[in-house]
Amino acid sequence: MSPALELDRVSHSFGARTALDQFSITVDSGEVVALIGFNGAGKTTAMRILAGRLRPDRGTPRLFGHGPGRLPGHVARRFGQLVDAPFAHPELTVRENIRAAARLHGLDRTSATRAASTAVGQLALEPWAHTRSRALSQGNRQRLGIACATVHAPEAVVLDEPTSALDPRGVVVVRDLIRECAARGAAILVSSHHLDEVSRVADRIVVVHDGRVVGQLEPGGTDLERRFFEVVHDADTRSAAGPEVAQ
Repeated sequence: MSPALELDRVSHSFGARTALDQFSITVDSGEVVALIGFNGAGKTTAMRILAGRLRPDRGTPRLFGHGPGRLPGHVARRFGQLVDAPFAHPELTVRENIRAAARLHGLDRTSATRAASTAVGQLALEPWAHTRSRALSQGNRQRLGIACATVHAPEAVVLDEPTSALDPRGVVVVRDLIRECAARGAAILVSSHHLDEVSRVADRIVVVHDGRVVGQLEPGGTDLERRFFEVVHDADTRSAAGPEVAQ
């Protein structure tokens, strides 16, 4: 069976700066894959390409076997993403924003209302359900964006730094939601700087450095941070040694 999400030897540059270099990754249904790396490593660029927001210079992105930039409607409805700014109209309330996201993903009025209520509960947004999104804190706006990305029960989800603005309670709420989505068969790609947190939620951890996939880490265990730095250091050493050694 083909992976739900895939980047196949994707390369992209912004002017003279290479953001991705022969970047390849797959995410299967029911799997949570985490991208970790320093700022500027290429994680967000990879996710923008998968979300159809950026066309790569070379290589092939696939979402359920389709190019993300031209998804058929029935395929687009199976996808959810939070990359860059959360989906939120400032004049709408939390509940109205989530219901609008559900409608945009093809749910009828009754189903959208029901799904929005469920999402409000899952993301612990009940106290702010009738608050306009412009008045939300950064953390609650982040949770709202995650709710909008997942309200339609997508079969593939891309979340860029989903816990970056959250307090400890919010981190646990989002972690539980990600695992619930995976348990029902969704393919999930997340990025994060929080190694301990991704270790709790991911099935695979992929290390990204200088626009390339340079290794993988097993979730759990001890010294995850040390293992991460070892992988990055080895990549830098191979790069400095020249193409013959790097191969």
